[in-house]
Amino acid sequence: MYKNLAATFVAACAFSLAPTSAISQTKIGFLYVAPLTDAGWVHQHDLGRQAVEAALGKSVQTTYVENVAEGPDAERVLRDLVRQGHRLIFTPSFGYMEPTITVAKEFPEVKFESITGYKTAANVATANARYYEGRYLAGVAAGRMTRTNLAGYVAGFPIPEVLQGINAFTLGMRSVNPRAEVRVVWLDTWFDPTRERDAAMTLFNQKVDVIAFHTASTAVMVAAQERGKLAVAYHSDMRKIAPDAQIIAVTHQWGNYYTARASALQSGTWQSGNVWGGVKEGMIRVGDFGSKVPKAVQAEVLARQRDIASGKLLPFQAREAVLDNEGHEVIARGQSLSDAQILGMNYLVAGVQGKVAH
Repeated sequence: MYKNLAATFVAACAFSLAPTSAISQTKIGFLYVAPLTDAGWVHQHDLGRQAVEAALGKSVQTTYVENVAEGPDAERVLRDLVRQGHRLIFTPSFGYMEPTITVAKEFPEVKFESITGYKTAANVATANARYYEGRYLAGVAAGRMTRTNLAGYVAGFPIPEVLQGINAFTLGMRSVNPRAEVRVVWLDTWFDPTRERDAAMTLFNQKVDVIAFHTASTAVMVAAQERGKLAVAYHSDMRKIAPDAQIIAVTHQWGNYYTARASALQSGTWQSGNVWGGVKEGMIRVGDFGSKVPKAVQAEVLARQRDIASGKLLPFQAREAVLDNEGHEVIARGQSLSDAQILGMNYLVAGVQGKVAH
């Protein structure tokens, strides 16, 4: 499924770009689902936007609109960007998928990139990152650092992408600490700093001593810093916000992909398709260890990251049978999940305290 663009994306990361003197300025737009802050989901995509400008210079003009609600408001902003002359528009949020498809039908001459979506069209490509690879590695670090054997997880929505992350994090923890468990709190929102903080505090009151999250703000990291707990930063390095709490960061690297796609538009080679890149492609990286993480743990995590990059380690490969938290076998012994099975994930593995439907 994710092969149409993969080869061209990897090749384009070398950025052998054509001279821009003969290329008229290309307007490229970005929709952001939350406010632009110094760290987080939107911040990483904005770094990608800045990378496009740095790589392509005066041949491009980029625009972003922040804090755009998913749904009808997204359609309105997309139409505005098109009317302003934007020829390529990136929409990095799952809830933008349907608005993107709708508006793309109205403007077939404009190209759209639905980031984390799965629906394509002749002028709509999709791309996503294998966030779960970073989650697994963060779980290894968390499994080594926990003292209570109980981690917390503040999660947005129970969609496959989030379930993949929770499950991979749990499997990573239990690969080094079989007694570890993960307690999940669902928020049904991507960005609500007050509720994110409250959820983290609730988990800390339940003997959680290390926490992860899949939401868009830094509130969970701030809460961990205040309570003297440990935390896994997501999207961005958050040591400036939580210098004592952060044990590791799972960061998303969009610059290469965005620049390759903008360059393809300029050269007339843009085509629809799907990319699902991870550690190997440089779209996911772990590191930015906190000062409390022993060098041996850092070395272990980085070694496993190299194993994922080489294909030696697959987070959803089972040495022993993997069960969900209701007792059903979901990965047979010695087997690994296919991409289709990962993309359709609708369960929580054994070791997770929580339910998909809540």
